[in-house]
Amino acid sequence: MTTGAPVARPLEARWIHGSPSAKHNTDPELQVHAYDEHTVILRQNKATHYEAPFLYLLFGADRALLLDTGATAEPAFLPLRAVVDGLVDRWLARNPRDGYELLVLHTHDHDDHVAGDRQFDGRPATTVVGAHVDAAWPYFGFDRDPEAVATVDLGGGRVVECLATPGHHASAVTYYDPWTGFLLTGDTVYPGRLYIDDWPAFRRTVDRLIRFTATRPVTHVLGCHIEMTRHPGLDYPAGTTYQPHEAPLQLTPDHLHQIRAALAHLGDRPRRHRLPDLILWPEG
Repeated sequence: MTTGAPVARPLEARWIHGSPSAKHNTDPELQVHAYDEHTVILRQNKATHYEAPFLYLLFGADRALLLDTGATAEPAFLPLRAVVDGLVDRWLARNPRDGYELLVLHTHDHDDHVAGDRQFDGRPATTVVGAHVDAAWPYFGFDRDPEAVATVDLGGGRVVECLATPGHHASAVTYYDPWTGFLLTGDTVYPGRLYIDDWPAFRRTVDRLIRFTATRPVTHVLGCHIEMTRHPGLDYPAGTTYQPHEAPLQLTPDHLHQIRAALAHLGDRPRRHRLPDLILWPEG
């Protein structure tokens, strides 16, 4: 592996998006899309859980990083461990080495991002860091300095940068992967309803992400869900299990500026606000 400016590749995957009858769905429980030879994007089938979260598997020379573990605990319905093991085995067949590790981290501590954690119990050379703020933030050092930029070294020059980004959830973490140029934003920014638990914290997070991305080459801003249709400003209802006309997963740094402008317009009066590709959705 080498370092250098990331190459922006088109993200042309046709994501599995459910079916009119979940009972008769024939798609895989977990879609696997190889973005490049060292980067895999996974999506859970809507037939197994309407949230259909995206997961990310990044390979470095010394270890692989899995971000989030999906919305379903039972391997019979979400065989995450088996899929990840198979992907690791195939990567190692092309890149042989001993003692290869797996690190499991999370974007935040909501059930649809942590349900599969237990599938990795007992897996050799594996570290699962809990998503709760009391576990995740000390791991990154955010308990001592919430403004720090932590790093996770995967080996071979692939060093992922990690930022505390509360607002959607107190434990939220955003990851920047310099190998691909991905900004992995979890449920903080994605094409859907941005549920905001802490309005001031969310505003600070958006400002911080804008400052951060101003000094890094970002190819795609990638969250963990798709809830928008291809019609600007129109979302699928919560709980939808069939989204035949869903919007693309990828956003851009410009969407951060659009969000900041909307937040400035709304000021200290949290309320729902629709943009073409996402919706600000304060809770409570």
